[in-house]
Amino acid sequence: MRTIDDLDVAGRKVLVRADLNVPLQDGRITDDGRIRASLPTIETLLARGAKVIVCAHLGRPKGEVRPEFSLAPVAGRLGELLGVRVVFADDVVGASAHAAVGGLGDGDVALLENLRFEPGETSKDDAERGAFADRLAALADVYVGDGFGAVHRKHASVYDVPERLPHAAGDLIATEVSVLEKLTERVERPYAVVLGGSKVSDKLGVIDNLLGKADRILIGGGMVFTFLKAQGHEVGKSLLEEDQLDTVREYLRRAEETGVEFVLPVDVVAATAFAADADHDVVAADAIPADRLGLDIGPESGKLFAARLAGAKTVFWNGPMGVFEMEPYAHGTRAVAQGLIDSGAFTVVGGGDSAAAVRQLGFDEAAFSHISTGGGASLEYLEGKTLPGLQALED
Repeated sequence: MRTIDDLDVAGRKVLVRADLNVPLQDGRITDDGRIRASLPTIETLLARGAKVIVCAHLGRPKGEVRPEFSLAPVAGRLGELLGVRVVFADDVVGASAHAAVGGLGDGDVALLENLRFEPGETSKDDAERGAFADRLAALADVYVGDGFGAVHRKHASVYDVPERLPHAAGDLIATEVSVLEKLTERVERPYAVVLGGSKVSDKLGVIDNLLGKADRILIGGGMVFTFLKAQGHEVGKSLLEEDQLDTVREYLRRAEETGVEFVLPVDVVAATAFAADADHDVVAADAIPADRLGLDIGPESGKLFAARLAGAKTVFWNGPMGVFEMEPYAHGTRAVAQGLIDSGAFTVVGGGDSAAAVRQLGFDEAAFSHISTGGGASLEYLEGKTLPGLQALED
């Protein structure tokens, strides 16, 4: 896979596929982590005299122009962080985009409107997607793929445009791939994996693949209640995927057979309702009241998880331990994050809600070895899947 060091970019129009899919609230960016992660590649290209055209998506507008998904606020924040004016095109491949690109000088940067306003970006029809890719590629001389959070999607800007232009991987993708290789091909053991989030079904593939690779797997978050139910425990009104019980029982059987240690919570925070002000208590994981739902792992589980991370050399974490957005249910996620830091291991936070939790709970991002920008992409890589966006950059 070539990198931007292999490209001649001076005076050339470089289309950078970035991941700027940031959370917005009332038109304001609440977490600019993905924008900041995109800076090194853009800054390098600007310093080398490129005319940089940034393209990205935001949310799921499904091929329609929806103002609430406009990248306009992102253009402002990107300009602040770069310390330069970012020209914003209010369309993707139309008159505004051509005017913005046509006005760029060496070392200037433009941002196109949300790629997903165009139906061709996400189309499953190769011809429709290809036609849009033709128009997007026509804006530039060179392509740089740097949106790791989208490389598991066979979308025009990720998969088809690199076929049409000289291309290379940006710094972010190169770093992400190097880190993921340390989790799959160059693993230092013991290797511990912490999985959380709401649903077991979201993690089926990664659990299946890691059963042959990890030394221990720690389970928290909403998905844990399917594991507890599979062991025969009452889970009350907690989130439960009945259709995954047999699969989970098989995972537990295989883990015992292969010597992989599954670590489940010993206590949980059980509340009367899904609300920060609901009555809640710490109860044993095998004694959740029938009229309550679990919203976090308990304090003893936090200590247990930290202890099981303490001897690890490599740790991958994806998914919060509870509803960390509500303070009463943030303690488990906080304990796991601190456990990663204290372990002294090579630690990877797998993007998405886990990365958001690290920032929201006030941790120093530099305390972790790597914070991924792509939760879904990281998981699919760990499942052993071929990622279209990486495949497109390899040839």
